[in-house]
Amino acid sequence: MNREKDRERAQARAGSKAKQGKSDGLTPEQRRERDAKALQEKAAKKAAGQDAGGNNAGGSGNKK
Repeated sequence: MNREKDRERAQARAGSKAKQGKSDGLTPEQRRERDAKALQEKAAKKAAGQDAGGNNAGGSGNKK
């Protein structure tokens, strides 16, 4: 009995996730443009933070 309920819940979650991605009403081309713009803005913010002496927690140092 619990398995059936768990399966129903899992299906409900999976169904809602599958529908979320396409519900924005954009064409694939519009989605690509939006995503590219967001990536450019993110890169610009990161570059601005590094120029201002931001903390580079990436650990790009040479450790031996």
